[in-house]
Amino acid sequence: MPKAYSADMRERVIARVASGASRREAAEHYDVSPSTAVIWVKCFHETGRCAAKPRGGSASPLEEHAEFLLALIEEQADLTLDEAVSAMRRHKIPGSRTAVWRFFQRHKITFKKKPARGGAGARGRGAGAATLDARTRHV
Repeated sequence: MPKAYSADMRERVIARVASGASRREAAEHYDVSPSTAVIWVKCFHETGRCAAKPRGGSASPLEEHAEFLLALIEEQADLTLDEAVSAMRRHKIPGSRTAVWRFFQRHKITFKKKPARGGAGARGRGAGAATLDARTRHV
């Protein structure tokens, strides 16, 4: 998403319209769209300000339960996301697996596999057969 125009640009467009130029003329002079100039002037006349609206800043509903979730991970560090979600459901805390993953990501909590665990690994062929040249000994 593109950045908002600066407050200085907005003020200049509004000042030009206030000094007698039309909204379209002011927009063309400052290289903004006419609809943008119309919106800025209308907003200034209605509210007396021309600043951009705040952007972003939504908060997760899980932040209200941060203490519970962080304590849950402290108790059992190898908890999976699905187990965390089921613990939340037992305590009647709404949320999904993705929401829990994002919550832990924001709080810099990662779920890494332990190196001590061997894991399944790929099946190998073992030592393998000798090469053809070693068996036949061609002269």
